[in-house]
Amino acid sequence: MPSRSSSILGSVRLLAGEPALVCRDTRGARWWARPFARRLAAREARALRVLEDIEGIPRLHGWDGRQLLRSLIPGAMLREAAPADPAYFRSALRLLRRIHRHGVAHNDLAREPNWLARPDGTAAIIDFQLAWHDPRRGRLFRLMAREDLRHLLKHKRQYCPAQLTPGQRRLLATPSLAARAWRWTLLPLGRRLRGWAGSKAAGTEEP
Repeated sequence: MPSRSSSILGSVRLLAGEPALVCRDTRGARWWARPFARRLAAREARALRVLEDIEGIPRLHGWDGRQLLRSLIPGAMLREAAPADPAYFRSALRLLRRIHRHGVAHNDLAREPNWLARPDGTAAIIDFQLAWHDPRRGRLFRLMAREDLRHLLKHKRQYCPAQLTPGQRRLLATPSLAARAWRWTLLPLGRRLRGWAGSKAAGTEEP
């Protein structure tokens, strides 16, 4: 497992110790990208605070405005695990529902590296830099939560298609207009800025 990855937004490295921690360090970001990098890290810190009691979500260990420390979740990335067991997707759905009940939409669950399969076969979710927190769970939040669910079902369709229900198939076939706009405008820009061309290690997402 690589212990460090870097991009224009800084670096992510694994810190040895007990417990093992992941450090997202914005100090090495390009000068022009540094405010954006810190904004993303702050969003992640806020989401992790809200979700601190949920199993399968990293624990926040510190955020000082420059470096974010969070727990390492052991597991394999979704593509490596290629889960064909419907139990994995049932656990993923339960986890996603708990996140949404806390007023957090992840907003980046189309990316397989953000889903982990833990050693016990259950799901975990990492990388909350694009997360949206809305305690009132208003209309925009509900649209984002719906797209979180659609992305989970897309992964289920790839790895466990026979287990899709008729309702899930209908949801997959009807992306919202907001989702289409996001996919074709802001999302590609954010991905370029975050340097997503690099490799990603399980539990140690790149910036």
